[in-house]
Amino acid sequence: MLESDPPFFQIRVVDRRQAQEMEPLGSKPKFWFREGNQRLLFKADDRGTGEDWAEVVACSLCRLIGLPHVHYELAMEKPSLAPGVVCHNMVPPPKQLILGNQLLCVRDPKYPTSQKFRVKQHTVDAVCEILKSLKPPAREWSDSTPLEVDSAAGVFAGYVMFDAWIANQDRHHENWGGIWSGADSLDLTLAPTFDHGAGMARNLLDSERQDRLTTAIQNRKISAFSKKARSALFNTADDSKPLLLTEAFKKFLNRYPRETTIWLERLQAVTDQEVSDIIQKVPSQRMSNVCKRFTLELLKTNRQRLLELMKT
Repeated sequence: MLESDPPFFQIRVVDRRQAQEMEPLGSKPKFWFREGNQRLLFKADDRGTGEDWAEVVACSLCRLIGLPHVHYELAMEKPSLAPGVVCHNMVPPPKQLILGNQLLCVRDPKYPTSQKFRVKQHTVDAVCEILKSLKPPAREWSDSTPLEVDSAAGVFAGYVMFDAWIANQDRHHENWGGIWSGADSLDLTLAPTFDHGAGMARNLLDSERQDRLTTAIQNRKISAFSKKARSALFNTADDSKPLLLTEAFKKFLNRYPRETTIWLERLQAVTDQEVSDIIQKVPSQRMSNVCKRFTLELLKTNRQRLLELMKT
């Protein structure tokens, strides 16, 4: 962390009375508001499950490796003082966000667009076919994205690696998509990665975190726990379970070896100290010390597992 960086993430105070529009997508209370010429979205962490800190930590980790991402800030809503996060509108008019389920429905009119979780038709093959028709995200989302990764599929492979790093099991078909510019062009660009509030096992109780940090029982350790995390991607529509997060990344590694190697090299360059500095910037009222220790260990474990793939 640079000396000029603040010791903690700043918390933006949001007045609900300034709400202009409620956001129907998702399961958490959300509303849009305007600050100057910017339209922002407040997402409440009304259940106290750590989705707020998970979003902000994930945002900073994206920045470390140059992954195109939506920016998130810690926030607090008044007058209730409810915790949450704020993010900027990624599709100001006339742009539009076309979600993954909408794109997949074009490919397959029978695709179950209204079902969100455990959609067996949400396969690696189906997603990769859609990615062929998309352009990579605009540079505005990250000025440090590797220039060598010049396809939407190559960037999405980075999203899948990132999911395996942060244990994000929520990359369902409404948590990725394409952006239409709203102009005469029919081109769609891949949207930056967004909605990482389910990552890093943020909903565990501290008692379980402490136990997994200190236990001598092998199948209770973080290394065993983290192996079980599953993606929202299936290998085939006949499978009963989605792919494990590492299995999903291996599928992309086999398809796009050049791009995934570049992302793995970016991940390899990340230091434990950089990750620790990010985690320590979360205020203690949002993230306990045991939660910080567990999260750092989880990220170290997942990172090492991914980097081992470079040796195979």
